[in-house]
Amino acid sequence: MGIVAGLDSSPDFTRIVVCDTDTGAVLRQGYAPHPVEGRPSDVDPQAWLLSLGEAAGGGLLEGVQAIGVSAQQNALVPLDAQGNTVRPALVGADKRAQVAAADLIDALGGREAWAQAVGCVPQAAQPVTKLRWLAKNETENARRTAVLLQAHDWLVWQLLGRPVRRTTDRGGASGTGYWSAATGAYRPDLVELALGHQAMLPEVIGPSDAAGTTPEGLLISAGTGETMAAAFGLGIGLGDAVVSLGASGSVMAVHPEALADQSGMITSLADATGMHLPVVTTLNAVRTLRGTAELLGLPDLESLSELAMKSTPGSHGLVLLPYLEGERTPNLPHTAGTLAGLRRESMKPEHLARAAFEGMLCGLGDALDVLRGRGVDVRRIFLLGPAAELPAVQASAPSLFGAQVVVPQPADYAAIGAARQAAWALGVSQGTLDPRTPPAWQGAAAQVLEPGDELAVGQAVRQQFTAVREQTHPGAFRG
Repeated sequence: MGIVAGLDSSPDFTRIVVCDTDTGAVLRQGYAPHPVEGRPSDVDPQAWLLSLGEAAGGGLLEGVQAIGVSAQQNALVPLDAQGNTVRPALVGADKRAQVAAADLIDALGGREAWAQAVGCVPQAAQPVTKLRWLAKNETENARRTAVLLQAHDWLVWQLLGRPVRRTTDRGGASGTGYWSAATGAYRPDLVELALGHQAMLPEVIGPSDAAGTTPEGLLISAGTGETMAAAFGLGIGLGDAVVSLGASGSVMAVHPEALADQSGMITSLADATGMHLPVVTTLNAVRTLRGTAELLGLPDLESLSELAMKSTPGSHGLVLLPYLEGERTPNLPHTAGTLAGLRRESMKPEHLARAAFEGMLCGLGDALDVLRGRGVDVRRIFLLGPAAELPAVQASAPSLFGAQVVVPQPADYAAIGAARQAAWALGVSQGTLDPRTPPAWQGAAAQVLEPGDELAVGQAVRQQFTAVREQTHPGAFRG
Protein backbone atom coordinates (compact mmCIF):
# COMPACT_ATOMS: atom_id res chain seq x y z
CA MET A 1 0.00 0.00 0.00
CA GLY A 2 2.80 2.46 0.74
CA ILE A 3 4.23 4.23 3.76
CA VAL A 4 2.70 5.90 6.82
CA ALA A 5 4.07 7.84 9.79
CA GLY A 6 3.35 7.73 13.48
CA LEU A 7 4.36 10.57 15.75
CA ASP A 8 4.49 10.40 19.53
CA SER A 9 4.54 13.70 21.40
CA SER A 10 5.58 12.64 24.91
CA PRO A 11 6.10 14.98 27.89
CA ASP A 12 9.76 15.48 26.89
CA PHE A 13 10.16 14.90 23.16
CA THR A 14 8.62 14.11 19.78
CA ARG A 15 9.52 10.85 18.08
CA ILE A 16 8.42 10.01 14.53
CA VAL A 17 8.58 6.62 12.83
CA VAL A 18 7.90 6.02 9.15
CA CYS A 19 6.60 2.49 8.53
CA ASP A 20 5.71 0.15 5.68
CA THR A 21 1.89 -0.06 5.65
CA ASP A 22 1.83 -3.83 5.02
CA THR A 23 4.39 -5.14 7.52
CA GLY A 24 4.91 -2.29 9.99
CA ALA A 25 8.67 -2.39 9.40
CA VAL A 26 10.26 0.90 10.54
CA LEU A 27 11.91 2.50 7.50
CA ARG A 28 13.20 5.72 9.06
CA GLN A 29 12.75 7.78 12.19
CA GLY A 30 13.18 11.26 13.64
CA TYR A 31 13.53 12.72 17.12
CA ALA A 32 13.58 16.15 18.76
CA PRO A 33 13.32 17.25 22.40
CA HIS A 34 10.64 19.75 23.36
CA PRO A 35 12.13 23.25 23.79
CA VAL A 36 11.09 23.25 27.46
CA GLU A 37 13.35 23.09 30.51
CA GLY A 38 12.53 20.34 33.03
CA ARG A 39 8.95 19.13 33.43
CA PRO A 40 6.82 22.18 34.26
CA SER A 41 3.09 21.90 35.01
CA ASP A 42 2.29 24.57 32.39
CA VAL A 43 3.50 24.22 28.78
CA ASP A 44 2.80 26.36 25.71
CA PRO A 45 1.45 23.86 23.13
CA GLN A 46 3.49 25.67 20.45
CA ALA A 47 6.50 23.86 21.99
CA TRP A 48 5.01 20.57 20.79
CA LEU A 49 4.66 21.94 17.25
CA LEU A 50 8.23 23.26 17.20
CA SER A 51 9.53 19.88 18.35
CA LEU A 52 7.34 18.11 15.75
CA GLY A 53 8.73 20.31 12.96
CA GLU A 54 12.30 19.62 14.02
CA ALA A 55 11.73 15.84 14.31
CA ALA A 56 10.21 15.80 10.80
CA GLY A 57 13.14 17.69 9.26
CA GLY A 58 15.35 16.47 6.44
CA GLY A 59 12.49 15.16 4.29
CA LEU A 60 11.53 12.48 6.84
CA LEU A 61 7.86 12.52 5.76
CA GLU A 62 8.52 12.42 2.02
CA GLY A 63 6.15 9.97 0.33
CA VAL A 64 4.08 9.44 3.49
CA GLN A 65 0.35 8.98 2.75
CA ALA A 66 -1.09 9.12 6.26
CA ILE A 67 -0.07 10.20 9.77
CA GLY A 68 -1.23 9.01 13.20
CA VAL A 69 -0.69 11.08 16.33
CA SER A 70 -0.03 9.75 19.82
CA ALA A 71 0.53 12.21 22.66
CA GLN A 72 0.96 12.50 26.39
CA GLN A 73 -2.26 11.90 28.29
CA ASN A 74 -3.91 14.25 30.78
CA ALA A 75 -2.68 17.43 29.07
CA LEU A 76 -5.56 19.90 29.03
CA VAL A 77 -5.52 22.59 26.33
CA PRO A 78 -8.19 25.24 27.08
CA LEU A 79 -9.16 27.36 24.05
CA ASP A 80 -11.27 30.51 23.76
CA ALA A 81 -14.15 30.93 21.32
CA GLN A 82 -11.68 31.94 18.55
CA GLY A 83 -9.55 28.81 19.01
CA ASN A 84 -6.65 30.53 20.78
CA THR A 85 -5.12 29.05 23.90
CA VAL A 86 -6.49 30.76 27.01
CA ARG A 87 -3.36 29.86 28.98
CA PRO A 88 -0.54 27.30 28.65
CA ALA A 89 -1.63 23.66 28.65
CA LEU A 90 -1.95 22.05 32.09
CA VAL A 91 0.13 18.87 31.87
CA GLY A 92 1.22 15.88 33.93
CA ALA A 93 0.28 14.78 37.43
CA ASP A 94 -0.30 18.34 38.60
CA LYS A 95 -0.01 18.38 42.41
CA ARG A 96 -1.73 21.77 42.51
CA ALA A 97 -4.95 19.95 41.61
CA GLN A 98 -5.01 17.48 44.54
CA VAL A 99 -7.47 19.59 46.54
CA ALA A 100 -9.60 20.02 43.39
CA ALA A 101 -9.78 16.21 43.03
CA ALA A 102 -11.10 15.83 46.59
CA ASP A 103 -13.59 18.68 45.94
CA LEU A 104 -14.95 16.95 42.83
CA ILE A 105 -15.29 13.57 44.56
CA ASP A 106 -17.39 15.19 47.29
CA ALA A 107 -19.39 17.34 44.86
CA LEU A 108 -20.75 14.30 42.98
CA GLY A 109 -21.38 12.25 46.11
CA GLY A 110 -18.27 10.12 46.55
CA ARG A 111 -15.94 7.70 44.77
CA GLU A 112 -18.68 5.24 43.84
CA ALA A 113 -20.71 7.96 42.10
CA TRP A 114 -17.71 8.82 39.91
CA ALA A 115 -16.90 5.17 39.16
CA GLN A 116 -20.50 4.64 38.01
CA ALA A 117 -20.55 7.89 36.00
CA VAL A 118 -17.28 7.66 34.03
CA GLY A 119 -15.41 4.56 35.21
CA CYS A 120 -12.78 6.41 37.23
CA VAL A 121 -12.37 8.48 40.37
CA PRO A 122 -10.86 11.98 39.87
CA GLN A 123 -7.10 12.25 40.39
CA ALA A 124 -4.86 15.31 40.21
CA ALA A 125 -3.63 14.44 36.69
CA GLN A 126 -7.02 14.24 34.98
CA PRO A 127 -8.41 17.04 32.78
CA VAL A 128 -11.68 17.19 34.77
CA THR A 129 -9.69 17.93 37.94
CA LYS A 130 -7.54 20.53 36.19
CA LEU A 131 -10.75 22.25 35.09
CA ARG A 132 -11.85 22.46 38.72
CA TRP A 133 -8.45 23.91 39.69
CA LEU A 134 -8.77 26.47 36.86
CA ALA A 135 -12.25 27.51 38.00
CA LYS A 136 -11.08 27.99 41.60
CA ASN A 137 -7.70 29.64 40.94
CA GLU A 138 -7.87 31.43 37.55
CA THR A 139 -11.48 32.55 37.32
CA GLU A 140 -10.98 34.86 34.32
CA ASN A 141 -9.20 32.11 32.32
CA ALA A 142 -11.93 29.66 33.29
CA ARG A 143 -14.61 32.13 32.14
CA ARG A 144 -12.90 32.54 28.73
CA THR A 145 -12.52 28.77 28.19
CA ALA A 146 -14.94 27.74 25.44
CA VAL A 147 -13.33 24.59 23.93
CA LEU A 148 -11.51 21.70 25.65
CA LEU A 149 -8.84 19.67 23.85
CA GLN A 150 -6.13 17.25 24.91
CA ALA A 151 -2.61 17.15 23.47
CA HIS A 152 -3.30 14.70 20.63
CA ASP A 153 -6.59 16.45 19.74
CA TRP A 154 -4.80 19.80 19.52
CA LEU A 155 -1.95 18.41 17.38
CA VAL A 156 -4.36 16.69 14.96
CA TRP A 157 -6.34 19.94 14.70
CA GLN A 158 -3.15 21.90 13.96
CA LEU A 159 -1.97 19.41 11.31
CA LEU A 160 -5.35 19.73 9.58
CA GLY A 161 -5.09 23.54 9.49
CA ARG A 162 -7.42 24.26 12.46
CA PRO A 163 -10.72 23.23 10.83
CA VAL A 164 -14.14 23.96 12.37
CA ARG A 165 -14.54 20.28 13.23
CA ARG A 166 -12.45 19.11 16.18
CA THR A 167 -12.08 15.41 16.90
CA THR A 168 -10.70 12.96 19.44
CA ASP A 169 -10.80 9.18 19.88
CA ARG A 170 -12.38 7.02 22.58
CA GLY A 171 -8.96 6.15 24.07
CA GLY A 172 -8.06 9.77 24.71
CA ALA A 173 -11.61 10.70 25.75
CA SER A 174 -11.70 7.90 28.34
CA GLY A 175 -8.97 9.56 30.40
CA THR A 176 -10.66 12.96 30.71
CA GLY A 177 -13.01 12.24 33.61
CA TYR A 178 -15.98 13.53 31.61
CA TRP A 179 -16.48 10.73 29.04
CA SER A 180 -17.69 7.25 29.93
CA ALA A 181 -16.10 4.21 28.30
CA ALA A 182 -19.16 2.17 29.37
CA THR A 183 -21.73 4.34 27.54
CA GLY A 184 -19.45 5.85 24.88
CA ALA A 185 -20.82 9.31 25.69
CA TYR A 186 -19.68 12.57 27.25
CA ARG A 187 -20.99 13.78 30.58
CA PRO A 188 -21.31 17.56 29.95
CA ASP A 189 -22.79 17.93 33.42
CA LEU A 190 -19.40 16.93 34.87
CA VAL A 191 -17.65 19.57 32.75
CA GLU A 192 -20.07 22.12 34.20
CA LEU A 193 -19.54 20.76 37.72
CA ALA A 194 -15.78 21.27 37.32
CA LEU A 195 -15.53 24.43 35.19
CA GLY A 196 -18.71 26.22 36.21
CA HIS A 197 -20.14 26.34 32.68
CA GLN A 198 -20.40 24.24 29.51
CA ALA A 199 -17.61 24.06 26.91
CA MET A 200 -17.35 22.56 23.41
CA LEU A 201 -15.94 19.05 23.38
CA PRO A 202 -14.30 17.31 20.40
CA GLU A 203 -16.29 14.76 18.42
CA VAL A 204 -15.29 11.19 19.36
CA ILE A 205 -14.59 9.30 16.13
CA GLY A 206 -14.05 5.57 15.58
CA PRO A 207 -10.70 3.72 15.79
CA SER A 208 -10.31 3.40 12.01
CA ASP A 209 -11.88 6.76 11.08
CA ALA A 210 -9.88 9.61 9.60
CA ALA A 211 -9.90 12.96 11.40
CA GLY A 212 -9.47 14.61 8.00
CA THR A 213 -7.09 15.30 5.14
CA THR A 214 -4.53 18.10 4.96
CA PRO A 215 -4.65 20.57 2.02
CA GLU A 216 -1.72 18.56 0.57
CA GLY A 217 -3.83 15.37 0.62
CA LEU A 218 -2.21 13.74 3.65
CA LEU A 219 -4.70 11.65 5.64
CA ILE A 220 -4.66 12.19 9.42
CA SER A 221 -6.09 9.37 11.55
CA ALA A 222 -8.03 9.79 14.81
CA GLY A 223 -4.96 9.84 17.04
CA THR A 224 -4.95 8.57 20.64
CA GLY A 225 -3.23 8.76 24.03
CA GLU A 226 0.25 7.34 24.58
CA THR A 227 -0.94 4.38 26.67
CA MET A 228 -3.43 3.26 24.01
CA ALA A 229 -0.94 3.84 21.18
CA ALA A 230 1.75 1.78 22.94
CA ALA A 231 -0.72 -1.07 23.52
CA PHE A 232 -1.66 -0.95 19.82
CA GLY A 233 2.00 -0.82 18.78
CA LEU A 234 2.78 -3.87 20.92
CA GLY A 235 -0.13 -5.70 19.33
CA ILE A 236 -1.77 -6.80 22.59
CA GLY A 237 -5.20 -8.43 22.51
CA LEU A 238 -7.60 -10.43 24.69
CA GLY A 239 -5.69 -12.50 27.26
CA ASP A 240 -2.80 -10.00 27.34
CA ALA A 241 -1.78 -7.64 30.12
CA VAL A 242 0.96 -5.01 30.23
CA VAL A 243 2.95 -4.35 33.39
CA SER A 244 4.93 -1.08 33.22
CA LEU A 245 7.84 -0.68 35.60
CA GLY A 246 8.39 3.03 36.17
CA ALA A 247 9.04 4.78 39.51
CA SER A 248 5.39 3.85 40.03
CA GLY A 249 3.84 0.84 38.32
CA SER A 250 0.80 0.18 36.18
CA VAL A 251 -1.04 -2.92 35.07
CA MET A 252 -3.48 -2.84 32.18
CA ALA A 253 -5.24 -5.54 30.20
CA VAL A 254 -7.48 -5.83 27.16
CA HIS A 255 -11.09 -6.59 28.09
CA PRO A 256 -14.30 -6.64 26.03
CA GLU A 257 -16.27 -4.39 28.40
CA ALA A 258 -15.80 -1.38 30.67
CA LEU A 259 -15.31 -2.15 34.36
CA ALA A 260 -16.92 0.20 36.90
CA ASP A 261 -15.07 -0.11 40.20
CA GLN A 262 -16.46 1.64 43.26
CA SER A 263 -13.18 1.24 45.17
CA GLY A 264 -11.50 3.42 42.56
CA MET A 265 -8.62 0.96 42.12
CA ILE A 266 -9.54 0.31 38.47
CA THR A 267 -9.50 3.16 35.97
CA SER A 268 -11.75 2.13 33.10
CA LEU A 269 -10.08 3.35 29.90
CA ALA A 270 -10.93 2.56 26.29
CA ASP A 271 -8.28 1.34 23.86
CA ALA A 272 -7.50 2.33 20.27
CA THR A 273 -9.32 -0.63 18.67
CA GLY A 274 -12.85 -0.60 20.11
CA MET A 275 -12.04 -2.71 23.20
CA HIS A 276 -11.39 -1.61 26.78
CA LEU A 277 -8.21 -1.11 28.82
CA PRO A 278 -8.85 -1.37 32.56
CA VAL A 279 -5.78 0.00 34.40
CA VAL A 280 -4.62 -0.49 37.98
CA THR A 281 -1.67 1.54 39.28
CA THR A 282 0.74 1.15 42.18
CA LEU A 283 2.66 4.09 43.61
CA ASN A 284 5.75 2.01 44.31
CA ALA A 285 7.63 0.08 41.65
CA VAL A 286 11.20 0.97 40.63
CA ARG A 287 11.38 3.58 43.43
CA THR A 288 11.39 0.55 45.79
CA LEU A 289 14.50 -0.78 44.05
CA ARG A 290 16.23 2.61 44.01
CA GLY A 291 15.57 3.12 47.73
CA THR A 292 16.97 -0.33 48.55
CA ALA A 293 20.06 0.24 46.40
CA GLU A 294 20.73 3.52 48.27
CA LEU A 295 20.20 1.82 51.65
CA LEU A 296 22.72 -0.88 50.71
CA GLY A 297 25.20 1.64 49.30
CA LEU A 298 24.97 0.25 45.77
CA PRO A 299 25.60 2.53 42.75
CA ASP A 300 22.82 1.26 40.45
CA LEU A 301 20.00 -1.23 39.91
CA GLU A 302 22.26 -3.63 37.99
CA SER A 303 24.35 -4.04 41.17
CA LEU A 304 21.18 -4.56 43.24
CA SER A 305 20.01 -7.23 40.79
CA GLU A 306 23.39 -9.00 40.93
CA LEU A 307 23.27 -9.02 44.74
CA ALA A 308 19.64 -10.26 44.79
CA MET A 309 20.58 -13.23 42.60
CA LYS A 310 22.87 -14.46 45.42
CA SER A 311 19.76 -15.02 47.56
CA THR A 312 17.01 -17.57 46.90
CA PRO A 313 13.22 -17.30 46.26
CA GLY A 314 11.51 -16.13 49.45
CA SER A 315 14.58 -14.12 50.58
CA HIS A 316 15.09 -16.40 53.63
CA GLY A 317 11.69 -15.32 54.99
CA LEU A 318 12.31 -11.59 54.55
CA VAL A 319 9.23 -9.75 53.20
CA LEU A 320 9.18 -6.11 52.11
CA LEU A 321 5.76 -4.44 51.77
CA PRO A 322 6.94 -1.70 49.40
CA TYR A 323 4.46 1.02 50.38
CA LEU A 324 7.21 3.64 50.66
CA GLU A 325 5.14 6.56 49.33
CA GLY A 326 1.84 5.34 50.71
CA GLU A 327 -0.01 3.12 48.23
CA ARG A 328 -2.93 3.24 45.85
CA THR A 329 -3.37 -0.52 45.33
CA PRO A 330 -4.33 -1.33 48.05
CA ASN A 331 -5.66 2.12 49.01
CA LEU A 332 -3.32 3.02 51.89
CA PRO A 333 -2.38 6.64 51.14
CA HIS A 334 -0.82 7.43 54.53
CA THR A 335 1.03 4.19 55.29
CA ALA A 336 4.75 3.39 55.13
CA GLY A 337 6.71 0.35 54.00
CA THR A 338 7.17 -2.70 56.23
CA LEU A 339 10.09 -5.11 56.52
CA ALA A 340 9.01 -8.38 58.15
CA GLY A 341 10.65 -11.72 58.90
CA LEU A 342 13.91 -10.38 60.32
CA ARG A 343 15.95 -13.22 61.80
CA ARG A 344 19.66 -13.49 62.39
CA GLU A 345 20.12 -15.63 59.26
CA SER A 346 18.01 -13.32 57.04
CA MET A 347 19.89 -10.14 58.00
CA LYS A 348 22.16 -10.16 54.97
CA PRO A 349 22.35 -7.64 52.13
CA GLU A 350 21.51 -10.19 49.42
CA HIS A 351 18.25 -11.19 51.17
CA LEU A 352 17.14 -7.57 51.49
CA ALA A 353 18.01 -7.01 47.81
CA ARG A 354 15.92 -10.03 46.81
CA ALA A 355 13.05 -8.97 49.10
CA ALA A 356 12.95 -5.59 47.31
CA PHE A 357 12.48 -7.25 43.91
CA GLU A 358 9.93 -9.73 45.27
CA GLY A 359 8.07 -7.00 47.16
CA MET A 360 7.82 -4.80 44.05
CA LEU A 361 6.64 -7.71 41.88
CA CYS A 362 4.19 -9.02 44.51
CA GLY A 363 2.71 -5.50 44.74
CA LEU A 364 2.20 -5.55 40.98
CA GLY A 365 0.85 -9.12 41.32
CA ASP A 366 -1.77 -7.73 43.71
CA ALA A 367 -2.71 -5.17 41.02
CA LEU A 368 -3.00 -7.97 38.44
CA ASP A 369 -5.25 -9.89 40.84
CA VAL A 370 -7.59 -6.88 41.09
CA LEU A 371 -8.21 -7.30 37.34
CA ARG A 372 -8.35 -11.11 37.49
CA GLY A 373 -10.89 -10.80 40.32
CA ARG A 374 -13.16 -8.90 37.95
CA GLY A 375 -13.04 -11.61 35.30
CA VAL A 376 -10.20 -10.22 33.18
CA ASP A 377 -8.39 -13.03 31.35
CA VAL A 378 -4.60 -12.80 31.80
CA ARG A 379 -2.61 -15.49 29.98
CA ARG A 380 0.40 -13.46 28.82
CA ILE A 381 2.08 -10.45 30.43
CA PHE A 382 4.17 -7.87 28.58
CA LEU A 383 6.78 -6.37 30.91
CA LEU A 384 7.89 -2.83 29.98
CA GLY A 385 10.50 -0.39 31.27
CA PRO A 386 14.31 -0.53 31.60
CA ALA A 387 14.00 -2.52 34.88
CA ALA A 388 12.34 -5.35 32.92
CA GLU A 389 15.81 -6.21 31.57
CA LEU A 390 17.26 -6.88 35.06
CA PRO A 391 18.04 -10.58 35.74
CA ALA A 392 16.42 -10.43 39.21
CA VAL A 393 13.15 -9.22 37.63
CA GLN A 394 13.23 -11.82 34.88
CA ALA A 395 14.07 -14.64 37.30
CA SER A 396 11.05 -13.92 39.53
CA ALA A 397 8.31 -12.31 37.42
CA PRO A 398 6.87 -15.39 35.60
CA SER A 399 6.41 -17.46 38.77
CA LEU A 400 5.15 -14.53 40.89
CA PHE A 401 2.68 -13.42 38.19
CA GLY A 402 1.70 -17.00 37.37
CA ALA A 403 1.82 -16.45 33.61
CA GLN A 404 4.07 -16.30 30.57
CA VAL A 405 6.10 -13.07 30.61
CA VAL A 406 7.13 -11.30 27.40
CA VAL A 407 9.92 -8.70 27.53
CA PRO A 408 9.78 -6.75 24.25
CA GLN A 409 12.93 -5.20 22.84
CA PRO A 410 13.01 -1.46 23.55
CA ALA A 411 11.27 0.43 20.71
CA ASP A 412 9.02 3.44 20.18
CA TYR A 413 5.81 1.48 20.63
CA ALA A 414 3.57 4.55 21.01
CA ALA A 415 4.86 5.99 17.72
CA ILE A 416 4.55 2.56 16.05
CA GLY A 417 0.96 2.28 17.36
CA ALA A 418 0.17 5.72 15.92
CA ALA A 419 1.59 4.62 12.55
CA ARG A 420 -0.45 1.40 12.66
CA GLN A 421 -3.57 3.49 13.28
CA ALA A 422 -2.66 5.67 10.27
CA ALA A 423 -2.26 2.55 8.10
CA TRP A 424 -5.67 1.32 9.27
CA ALA A 425 -7.43 4.60 8.46
CA LEU A 426 -5.63 4.75 5.09
CA GLY A 427 -6.62 1.17 4.22
CA VAL A 428 -10.26 1.82 5.15
CA SER A 429 -10.31 5.01 3.07
CA GLN A 430 -8.94 3.06 0.09
CA GLY A 431 -11.33 0.14 0.61
CA THR A 432 -8.52 -2.38 1.26
CA LEU A 433 -9.03 -2.86 5.03
CA ASP A 434 -12.07 -3.68 7.17
CA PRO A 435 -12.98 -0.87 9.60
CA ARG A 436 -13.30 -3.50 12.36
CA THR A 437 -9.94 -5.23 11.74
CA PRO A 438 -6.61 -3.39 12.08
CA PRO A 439 -3.67 -4.23 9.80
CA ALA A 440 -1.80 -7.34 10.99
CA TRP A 441 1.70 -6.00 11.57
CA GLN A 442 4.64 -8.12 12.70
CA GLY A 443 4.73 -8.37 16.49
CA ALA A 444 7.37 -6.86 18.74
CA ALA A 445 10.68 -8.74 18.89
CA ALA A 446 10.74 -10.11 22.42
CA GLN A 447 12.19 -12.48 24.97
CA VAL A 448 9.61 -15.00 26.27
CA LEU A 449 9.89 -16.31 29.85
CA GLU A 450 7.78 -19.20 31.20
CA PRO A 451 6.97 -19.92 34.88
CA GLY A 452 7.77 -23.61 34.32
CA ASP A 453 8.86 -25.59 37.37
CA GLU A 454 9.23 -22.41 39.43
CA LEU A 455 5.46 -21.77 39.50
CA ALA A 456 4.84 -23.49 42.87
CA VAL A 457 7.82 -21.66 44.43
CA GLY A 458 6.56 -18.32 43.12
CA GLN A 459 3.08 -18.92 44.48
CA ALA A 460 4.57 -19.77 47.90
CA VAL A 461 6.45 -16.42 47.85
CA ARG A 462 3.17 -14.66 46.97
CA GLN A 463 1.44 -16.40 49.90
CA GLN A 464 4.23 -15.28 52.24
CA PHE A 465 3.80 -11.69 51.00
CA THR A 466 -0.01 -11.85 51.29
CA ALA A 467 0.18 -13.18 54.85
CA VAL A 468 2.39 -10.26 55.93
CA ARG A 469 0.15 -7.76 54.11
CA GLU A 470 -3.00 -9.13 55.74
CA GLN A 471 -1.37 -9.13 59.18
CA THR A 472 -0.08 -5.56 58.78
CA HIS A 473 -3.06 -4.09 56.91
CA PRO A 474 -6.06 -6.38 57.60
CA GLY A 475 -8.75 -6.19 54.91
CA ALA A 476 -6.81 -3.69 52.77
CA PHE A 477 -8.35 -5.16 49.61
CA ARG A 478 -11.86 -5.43 51.07
CA GLY A 479 -12.33 -1.72 51.78
